[in-house]
Amino acid sequence: MQFGIFTVGDVTTDPTTGRTPDDTERVRAMLTIAQHADEAGLDVFATGEHHNPPFVPSSPTTMLGYLAGTTKNIILSTATTLITTNDPVRLAEEYAMLQVISDGRMDLMMGRGNTGPVYPWFGQDIRQGIPLAIENYALLRRLWEEDVVDWQGKFRTPLQGFTSTPRPLDGVPPFVWHGSIRSPEIAEQAAYYGDGFLHNAIFWPLEHAAQMVNFYRERYAHYGHGQADQAIVGLGGQVFMRKNSQDAVKDFRPYFDNAPVYGHGPAMEDFMRDTPLTVGSPQEVIDRYGKFRDQVGHYQRQMFLMDHAGLPLKTVLEQIDILATEVVPVLRAEAESARPAHVPANPPTHAERVAKAVAAGTVHEQVVAEDTFTGLRAEDTLSS
Repeated sequence: MQFGIFTVGDVTTDPTTGRTPDDTERVRAMLTIAQHADEAGLDVFATGEHHNPPFVPSSPTTMLGYLAGTTKNIILSTATTLITTNDPVRLAEEYAMLQVISDGRMDLMMGRGNTGPVYPWFGQDIRQGIPLAIENYALLRRLWEEDVVDWQGKFRTPLQGFTSTPRPLDGVPPFVWHGSIRSPEIAEQAAYYGDGFLHNAIFWPLEHAAQMVNFYRERYAHYGHGQADQAIVGLGGQVFMRKNSQDAVKDFRPYFDNAPVYGHGPAMEDFMRDTPLTVGSPQEVIDRYGKFRDQVGHYQRQMFLMDHAGLPLKTVLEQIDILATEVVPVLRAEAESARPAHVPANPPTHAERVAKAVAAGTVHEQVVAEDTFTGLRAEDTLSS
């Protein structure tokens, strides 16, 4: 089972000091957090994509491309990539480039986003969110899987004889997750393609997450990708830890109360009762997250939000160390001991997907497309 951290990249005033980092400091802190997570032995780092204050990660592939060169082992991912307001052609190019740069040490999670104004900023209508997600992802798949694409749809200009470059590493596209907290259509989409499904339950009761996950599992089996319990599932959560729960609650409360997303709302104790937010000792985190399998079945990836709400960088790095040394080893061992032999322990690696494609005969020699503007191929221009 994989364990990692994700960031939403908020720029938030520290309520205990009154200090607010600027955008540059926050971006650099996110890089430090990812590098520290790699050094600590966590499995995944994921960044969100936002295009509005107080959030700064507007270019995930830029950040992840840099991290591909400055980390060694950690999987680089997104949380999420906006499939609705990004052009599928640009997504195909950017994430294939990231795949090549990272030598396959990446995946990505598609999502619609939860900020309404983003849609008109990028020329789209939020009322078309679900159709956009479905059509854009279908095109993205074709751009990765077919060397030359002719395509016409509803939401962008047609393509004729188009080849997205670079081609996916080893002829196999990146592994894709679909993230949703409330839309069964997205769970259906993940199941249809045999992709992963991640429910970021930081604002929802786990019972709701279980309903969504179980629906995805049923549809995954319906489409013939395997048994329901073999579907690739991830969960999002949030924790804050101190040696004892009293200190954890005392230290985290001002950050919770002033958080840009859930601050000034329900009391922290209510939020802890009704969502996966766990503020306490490492053992309390182990006890609570270890029980999630009882509701959603064995799952392959658990992601934690750790740098939200103005927490100082020093504190975030301390939290990563506690997670990596005191919590993850126990949860990993428990998950592995309880995992049925036929259920995948982890999401598929790039090497595993390449081996499967080779065995199935679906990896083929790349076709060099003609330049449909000049009518020439690249090699023709070199000899002229």
